[in-house]
Amino acid sequence: MQDLVKHLPAVIYEYAIHAHGEKRFTYVSPNCKNILGIDAGSIMKDHTLVESIIHEDDLAYFKDTAIESKDNESEWHWQGRVRVNGSVKWVEFRSSHELKEDGTVIRRGIIQDITERKETARESEIRYQALVEKLPIGIVIHRQGKLIFANAQAHMILGAKKSKALLGANVLDFVHPEYRESIQRRMQEVSAGVPVPMMEQKYIRLDGKVVDVEAMAFPFSFLGEPSVQVIFRDITEKKQAEARFKRNETLFTQLFQNVPMAVVMLDESGKVFQVNRGFEQMFGFERSELRSRNLNDFIVPEELRNEGIDLNNLITSNQVVSIETIRKHRTGRLVNVLLCGVPVMLENQTIGIYGVYVDITDRKHVEEELKIRNTELDNFVYKVSHDLRAPLSSVLGLVNLARLPGNTDNPMDYIDIIGEKISALDHFIGDVLSHSKNLKMEVSISKVDLGKIIDQTFTELSYLEGAKEVRRSIKIEGIDFYSDHWRISEIFRNLISNAIKYRQLVSKDPEVSVKIHVDNLRADISFSDNGIGIEEKSLNKIFEMFYRATEQSDGSGIGLYIVKNAVEKLGGQISVASKAQQGTRFNIILPNRINSIIKSTPLVAAQR
Repeated sequence: MQDLVKHLPAVIYEYAIHAHGEKRFTYVSPNCKNILGIDAGSIMKDHTLVESIIHEDDLAYFKDTAIESKDNESEWHWQGRVRVNGSVKWVEFRSSHELKEDGTVIRRGIIQDITERKETARESEIRYQALVEKLPIGIVIHRQGKLIFANAQAHMILGAKKSKALLGANVLDFVHPEYRESIQRRMQEVSAGVPVPMMEQKYIRLDGKVVDVEAMAFPFSFLGEPSVQVIFRDITEKKQAEARFKRNETLFTQLFQNVPMAVVMLDESGKVFQVNRGFEQMFGFERSELRSRNLNDFIVPEELRNEGIDLNNLITSNQVVSIETIRKHRTGRLVNVLLCGVPVMLENQTIGIYGVYVDITDRKHVEEELKIRNTELDNFVYKVSHDLRAPLSSVLGLVNLARLPGNTDNPMDYIDIIGEKISALDHFIGDVLSHSKNLKMEVSISKVDLGKIIDQTFTELSYLEGAKEVRRSIKIEGIDFYSDHWRISEIFRNLISNAIKYRQLVSKDPEVSVKIHVDNLRADISFSDNGIGIEEKSLNKIFEMFYRATEQSDGSGIGLYIVKNAVEKLGGQISVASKAQQGTRFNIILPNRINSIIKSTPLVAAQR
């Protein structure tokens, strides 16, 4: 056994630490002289000789690890340098820990010369350093939290202007306070031999600037000692670019979603990629229904399918399209739209299409209304000029006739005829003014006494021929009615006037019936008479300007036109049913605006 120990390339030793404080080597193998440069006997007499040859830079670490091992009652391991015969060697101490009953601690261990191993490791480290110095990523190595290596890129990222300026610094000094706690946990994991994955964090440079980095760490042996290697790269520009992209994306998304128009994005194949809220509201489809589907299948009317395909082809070929057309709501309702199609280009290739739809239905209605009004205006100008000139020409003719020499006619006969012509002209001008007033005047809501209006209307029309012969039948029931007093009066005046004018002349019992029922929502009004009626071929024309279905009266032909326009101004509806020689019935539905009055009445006034 002694021969075996003698020839081992190591020192076998036993070291005792007594409870009363005495320390000594109780055994040291003969190879001690070769490895430590001190014979075994000398060390057994004076254990401090070992500490005397420890390199001054490693002595503190030697003592700290020895004390830590004793306190923890654990195995001891230390690597360091010793000075032997004027040269420096690397040695490794390892020992077990045994506690005796009397409190004595016995350490049995081995001391090995690891100089050659260290030199090999050193050469490897030099090659490693030469390699990592050229890498475009930051690499640092720290041991017990102190930086012991940093490559050129690490110096640049952390703002160190001089080589090796980072060495000896505490690694946590470079960690942003927001990340310090999580980094400390990661350091503990790595120290326990567990690599930690890539993580985005912030470092603080030597000049105080904050940089965004991606970093990962793993256990590493550097110069033969357990260490931690950290690999990181500066992603500040990437994060700034991401922030700019996110900002632009947010701006675009909010604009896309909140723009008061319908907007759709199609991919390069023409399928729906995204629609905004305006699109959902305009056409009634949700984006989930349309995604990855052909838009033409949903909103393009069947008769315009070819147009939809042609538009897609034009836009895909890098043409901007603007067209007024018709699209279809989910319910089948047609929507007049102004469609603008814009290609989305990337590297001269169309990768998508933006379609912007503006609902121009109201504008189209206005345009159609304008066309109708222009036509009516032409007719109106012609009719007015004719109907104004006709009675004036008659009056002028009578005046000239009265002035003829030798005319023996009674002048009063001429005056009576002139009076009739002027009266007809006055009625016509009154109708024209009523029409103009109905078009221009805003609707004014107030409580309307329907019975009073009917009575006043019959009184005002009592001058008409045959008015006193007409029998009235009036029935009004329900609650109070709120609407525009002037327009209601105009409606009643024209309908009652027509019933009187177009009574059956041969009948001795002409009748006008007015039935009205009012509830919270509306008034149902029925005007009926037993007059000459209207032929079926004329029923769809009677509401046109200046249309007259009969020559029985010399009316202007504008009365029913005023009635229809007044009803529509009030948001109501009018219909007619008639048979020749049997009579006519007009049915009118008008909204009761009682709620408008209630909502607009101040609380104090209401309480009064």
